[in-house]
Amino acid sequence: MTTEPAIRPDAAGLASPEWGGFDMARTRGRGWPDVRRSFTTAVRLGWQMEANWTDPVLFFIYSVAKPLASALILVVMLDVISGGAKPEYRAFVVVGSALWSFVLSGVSGLAWMILDDRERYRMLKYIYVSPSDFLAVVFGRGVARIGVGAMGAAITLAIGVVFLNVPFDVSRIDWPILVTVMTLGVGSILAIALLLAAICMQTRQESWSYPEAAAGALFLVSGVVFPLSVLPLPVQALGLLTPLTWWVEGVRLALFPGGLTAIGGPGSLFTELTGTAGPGAAMIVLVLLATGAMATLGALAVFRASDRRAKDRGLLDQTTGS
Repeated sequence: MTTEPAIRPDAAGLASPEWGGFDMARTRGRGWPDVRRSFTTAVRLGWQMEANWTDPVLFFIYSVAKPLASALILVVMLDVISGGAKPEYRAFVVVGSALWSFVLSGVSGLAWMILDDRERYRMLKYIYVSPSDFLAVVFGRGVARIGVGAMGAAITLAIGVVFLNVPFDVSRIDWPILVTVMTLGVGSILAIALLLAAICMQTRQESWSYPEAAAGALFLVSGVVFPLSVLPLPVQALGLLTPLTWWVEGVRLALFPGGLTAIGGPGSLFTELTGTAGPGAAMIVLVLLATGAMATLGALAVFRASDRRAKDRGLLDQTTGS
């Protein structure tokens, strides 16, 4: 007759992690290193999903065709209407059109990530319960699409300089302002995209069109291809509260110092309020920082609320036929 060994209430008796036991720390994660790993993995996954459906040459053409065609159409319309008398507007239109490819790609990236993984691949529920931080995964997938938009923006600017005679001098670029406003601007784009992703978690069939609809509405009030002064005063006020307006203005100021402004000028609300013809670099950075911070905080609050509601009502694993 054999006797079973007594249970010892110590690490060795309970099987410590070194011997194959359960480590509670693993369920809590390792904080920032895990978030960083989740983000980088999501960026790589998003890029592969965007780019691996065809050969690199065709993907490159597909990525730059839409923003380039939009810019060329606007430039031709401008030249026909003005009779070639306003060549300074070319840089204004080309820069605005190029930058808007960032907005289209970024805004649609996060929302379509939610819809793709819930409706098409039906993987959203598995991503949500995985050890990866859900918000980091969402942002990572969105950043991958912004990379696609960056290619379109760069090619559009290059075509404008080489073939459309847009005056451009690399030595006159204000690099500190350019880097600052681009960083803050991309953050603002991701904030708006996160807000749309939160909305898409709650909606159904028509959700695929929400990102482009939102980008189209922002296109009208952000001074992308025409100054805000042509709009009614209430719409101008809305445009001044939009971080994208200040982002586009800051990039124009950094690339083409002394060029046309979309915010100030005769008949603009900005000039009536401040008495100046246009905003300076310091004002652009400060207002962009303030409006971007408000957009980010608001988007995070809405996303957390939408996240809780989707989890409570089972929307993460529910396909809607869209």
